[in-house]
Amino acid sequence: MPAVTMEWESRLGRRLRVRDLYVLSAVVRAGSMAKAARSISMSQPAVSEAIANLEHLLGVRMLDRDPHGVRPTIYADAILKRSVAVFDELRQGVRDIEALADPTVGELAIGYTNMDAAFFPRIVEQFARQFPRVVIEADLVQSPAPRWLPKLHDRTYDLVFGRTPLALPPNDPRQETNREALFDDPLVVVAGANSRWASKRKIDLRDLAAAPWILSPRHTETYARVERAFSAAGVSMPAVMLLTNTLDLRVRLPASGPYITVVPRSVLQDHDRECGLKALSIDLRMPWMVTVFTLRNRTLGPVVTRFIDCARDVARQLTRKK
Repeated sequence: MPAVTMEWESRLGRRLRVRDLYVLSAVVRAGSMAKAARSISMSQPAVSEAIANLEHLLGVRMLDRDPHGVRPTIYADAILKRSVAVFDELRQGVRDIEALADPTVGELAIGYTNMDAAFFPRIVEQFARQFPRVVIEADLVQSPAPRWLPKLHDRTYDLVFGRTPLALPPNDPRQETNREALFDDPLVVVAGANSRWASKRKIDLRDLAAAPWILSPRHTETYARVERAFSAAGVSMPAVMLLTNTLDLRVRLPASGPYITVVPRSVLQDHDRECGLKALSIDLRMPWMVTVFTLRNRTLGPVVTRFIDCARDVARQLTRKK
């Protein structure tokens, strides 16, 4: 096939229709013209016309047809990959217009990790008081970053709250995002307030080597940090009684039993008596920044920026209470 020369200003810019791209994406998802027509409430001839218009305009075939339906060609895959950003920016534009017309309404999709569960509700509460008509969809996401990054890239989330060290290694996938560190929320070694460990003024990791521990799963940064701390102290990693991503279990079980765990310092602020936990005098010396992640090269809408403003304010409040 001869090389295709695209003339954006004189040809494509005036005639390429977003509607046709939308129809193409519907056909690819459905696997047939007829199914796509039903799914987007259009007639089949109108769907065929949209595909034919794209093929004529671009000079390449968009679909391969076989007895089982249609499949996207490499050209369709290429333009649909770019269309994700196009559709997203248009959705963002509509949301921005709505927010400008009425700054008290809108929608927001947020991911947050389990380690952020202590302070994240404070942000939501403060934001909801100021903007009660904004609908927030908040999902608990799993660490490490490769588990939630795809949902940031595909625009499922407007932003994600997570954790970073002071500096990311060059190959860390979080390098692909825009990041704003809000405050340092380091891990604190804790035991039940009535446990034998709580009454000791001086204690180190050697004293806890034989204690039953509750930690995050081995693939998490939390587990790796505790492992590094024991290694630095010249002590073997202790026996771990329970591995869980659930912060609630890591709080409740030590509060009522002989267990040791680590929690973010924000869990204890204002809630140490309520939690039944006491921080032990062990400094892990590992800063851990609460960070808000957004998609690089994506313009943030007014509602997103307002939520981040609230997050900054809550971060300042927590920092003052250290």
